[in-house]
Amino acid sequence: MLLESTRFGEIEVDDRDLLVLPDGLIGLTGTSYTLIATSDESPFRWLHSTEDPELALPVSSPWSFFSDYEVRVPDADVASLGLDDASGAEILCVVKASETLEDFTINLAAPIVIHRDRRIARQVINEVVGYDVRQRLLSDAQLEQLRATGRPEARVS
Repeated sequence: MLLESTRFGEIEVDDRDLLVLPDGLIGLTGTSYTLIATSDESPFRWLHSTEDPELALPVSSPWSFFSDYEVRVPDADVASLGLDDASGAEILCVVKASETLEDFTINLAAPIVIHRDRRIARQVINEVVGYDVRQRLLSDAQLEQLRATGRPEARVS
């Protein structure tokens, strides 16, 4: 399939890489998406709508930034995805990029759960209490470490 994107231009997408989100994403329209990686080194990918050329959200594995992150998916969501166990799932969280690293946030309260084989996904409400919709992506210590190594900017493009 040929994907039209205002961000990336025309992109060839293998039909096997399509994701169906039957219930869409919270606050957005559309049910057909694909994941686009712009760099093998980046922890970020783009969840791009195949229906709206302007809709592309940066996403990342929460464990890239929060090694102790826990997610509990409601039983009804597990059943609707047809997941037999956690090994068949990929978890991604939506990132809000900003002009400065200090203002990057990640939605740990409502991760996207993908059934790897079936290519079906759902945005769910994490049953583990205490995670924020706008969790700061990097701590002050992480920001200082990035500045000390000469890598003060992050790119999601």
